[in-house]
Amino acid sequence: MILTARIAEHDLVPFDLLRQKHFPPERNFLRAHLTMFHRLPGEYVDRIVESLQSVAKETRAISARVSGIRHLGAGVAFVIGSPDLNAIRHILRCNFVHWLGSQDMQTWRPHITIQNKASVTEANRLHRELSGNFHAHDITIVGLDLWRYLDGPWASEATVPLVD
Repeated sequence: MILTARIAEHDLVPFDLLRQKHFPPERNFLRAHLTMFHRLPGEYVDRIVESLQSVAKETRAISARVSGIRHLGAGVAFVIGSPDLNAIRHILRCNFVHWLGSQDMQTWRPHITIQNKASVTEANRLHRELSGNFHAHDITIVGLDLWRYLDGPWASEATVPLVD
């Protein structure tokens, strides 16, 4: 299971367009997304959803700052910053800690990947292009999405909206 922050649709569209343009089409099964946890156990889906609902019922929509462009080596991502989103992830991390693998135990660096599995030359070019035109701006997080990984594509398992 994969947990992502749900980005407001009007804020997600520009990232989607960049992802469609720059992500290898044979590997692009997903919309742009902001992953919070990479691997949660499917056998505990009910407990996971309960934790998400518990956090969401106390949380209003979250403002997050798109603060920069990150070079991933073989791709490019937008850097996301939000103390409120970090706080939610910390609560969930405490709830899920006994299930987490090494990737999810590392320091979280929130980002939205729009290019991956590209050549270094392609990644360098896109990083320069996006960095030259970049302006920091805010996006809104409106919920949490739980996904089941299907060896490439993902299937929606649950959507938990934040309080209106």
